[in-house]
Amino acid sequence: MAPAASQADSAATLRAAAVQLNATEDVARNLEVADRLTRSAAAQGARLVVLPEKWTVLGRSEVMEEHAQPLDGPAVQWAKQIAAELKLDLIAGSFVERRPNQGKTSNTSVHVGADGTIRAAYRKLHMFDVEVDGVVYSESSREQAGDQVVVTRVGTAGPAQGGQAAYGQAQGGAPTAPRTLGMSICYDVRFPELYRALSERGAELLAVPSAFTLATTRDHWEVLLRARAIENQCFVIAANQIGAHPPGNRSGGRSIIIDPWGIPLATAPDSECVIVADLDFGLLADVRERLPALNHRRAPQLYQQHAEVSA
Repeated sequence: MAPAASQADSAATLRAAAVQLNATEDVARNLEVADRLTRSAAAQGARLVVLPEKWTVLGRSEVMEEHAQPLDGPAVQWAKQIAAELKLDLIAGSFVERRPNQGKTSNTSVHVGADGTIRAAYRKLHMFDVEVDGVVYSESSREQAGDQVVVTRVGTAGPAQGGQAAYGQAQGGAPTAPRTLGMSICYDVRFPELYRALSERGAELLAVPSAFTLATTRDHWEVLLRARAIENQCFVIAANQIGAHPPGNRSGGRSIIIDPWGIPLATAPDSECVIVADLDFGLLADVRERLPALNHRRAPQLYQQHAEVSA
């Protein structure tokens, strides 16, 4: 039986958004759409916005390599500017990062706070080296896997657009506690141990910017995301790419926001768009209190034992 809806108030609720893009090799066009949809999310009251994976450029390997950027490049500069202008937290999906003294690029997600500063950077841990529908993907041939589990704190201050209270500020002006968000990217969602590590570090929200293939979106996307929400009793905000990308790959869309009981709160249609949902942290507390599975986990050493079991 699902937990009863809590009596949400402004101090316990965060309006979040997932932006769904059809990014291609046209970097200027990708930025224009990301800007427009981020502004649309803010106009709808969102105080946390998540962009999809590779939102700056998605196409042939050599083109993505050509448009790789440093952490202080144009993509992150835009993210810093718009987050500060709109007074919101922005998880700037991921972009192709060029790092000093590293031969390969990184697939990097950045959290920019409402003050326009970088709060966290996460580099994708798991490389997508697979075959799907006859197409071979080999991310590790050009990208360097990250080596850190990253959580960050989201919570803005100051007035939101339209006279609404901003997250971090209740209707009466009283401050509210920031929330802990776990960062991940796309293929990471198939590795539950990462999300358990995030929840152990206090995560209440999980961001999953993605470019899930059409086939895996159709058959696996929602199942995996709902499982991660249920297992870790967290909200999940999953922003996916949609449509065709050069040289002929396709992403499946269906961007989704899920509550800690595993119930979808908003799902995107098959188009470039933004979806929004109110995340009620009273509900999260209720789920964790009534079904305290996170507290019932045994010592990690127990799961790592390799004991012989006889009949």
